[in-house]
Amino acid sequence: MLVEINDSTSSSTAIARVRVILVNPGRPISPETMAVHHILDEQVAAARFWKEVASSVLRPEGGVLALAAHRAAFEQRYCTPRFTGAAWICSWKCALRVWPHLSRFSNQMLRYQRMPKGLVHSVGLPAHRAMPDAYVTAHHLRELLNETNFEQLMAWSSEPGLLPRVPSGAERGKTWDRLDTTVLKVFAGDRDADVRFSAEYELRRRGELETSAASDGAQGRLL
Repeated sequence: MLVEINDSTSSSTAIARVRVILVNPGRPISPETMAVHHILDEQVAAARFWKEVASSVLRPEGGVLALAAHRAAFEQRYCTPRFTGAAWICSWKCALRVWPHLSRFSNQMLRYQRMPKGLVHSVGLPAHRAMPDAYVTAHHLRELLNETNFEQLMAWSSEPGLLPRVPSGAERGKTWDRLDTTVLKVFAGDRDADVRFSAEYELRRRGELETSAASDGAQGRLL
């Protein structure tokens, strides 16, 4: 359910806060959803529907190089190609590649593990609201752009997430290079695209799997 959106711009040197828009989701907001972002039905009752504002947000004057979000697959459920006309950078997938030593990779955990320069604590709150979350993500994106180039971020974002460690089960917490080939091949058949891709990546590194297109999970100013 989409009830609020923020469009902020980011580059390797600058972050700009632009605007926050409330959106009428077309149905009542569930208590579970309100408990996350604290937006009430009466606050969006007079707001426009997403299809009425999407293009103005996602296709700003002057255009964009790419759209960016943390775990961009969620945004892509609502920001579909008919509204966007641009490719995506997923800051979560890119963080997995650039900072694999970190313990966790949520937007807020990255914020406190890395403490990005210039991030004003109060502006990045409350968490799970559109503007603060976009503001924090923009700082991660700026730092990613200072670690590698735009084309590399785009390439990583087009693939499933390369998990640095096994996320669950008996092998939880182990890096993939610590697993024997038999176990890796089991993970390569996992239902989760990120787990499957990560296991296949290690198998290819060992020469145990032919190089092929990634399993699935595809996901210019940067919005």
